[in-house]
Amino acid sequence: MNMHASPDPSCRIRPSLAFFRFLMAVLLAAMFLLPGCATVGRDFPVSQIPRIQIGRTTQNDIRAMFGEPWRVGIENGEKTWTYGKYRYGVFSETSTRDLVIRFDNYEVVSSYTYNTTD
Repeated sequence: MNMHASPDPSCRIRPSLAFFRFLMAVLLAAMFLLPGCATVGRDFPVSQIPRIQIGRTTQNDIRAMFGEPWRVGIENGEKTWTYGKYRYGVFSETSTRDLVIRFDNYEVVSSYTYNTTD
């Protein structure tokens, strides 16, 4: 007589598919609801904005004032740099601020826009 017989495979306890779906739903809800907010971008020194002079401030000046841009792009043929911080909250108010700077072909500021919800 074999005392160490293997268990009957039909007697194993298997979690149901419904249990796994429930567990995944709980984990996803916890990931999104526990922090309560998401932040995109990075902060920048708003106090430097009045120093920007259209037609005089260069890309190097902007980099010295604000650091590397969060995003770069092109608008109407002009290079743009964006500095932005966007905080979206589930249980708190949304807070956004962004600075979009446009440069001419000589790498000098041609215009800029600053917006905030603060």
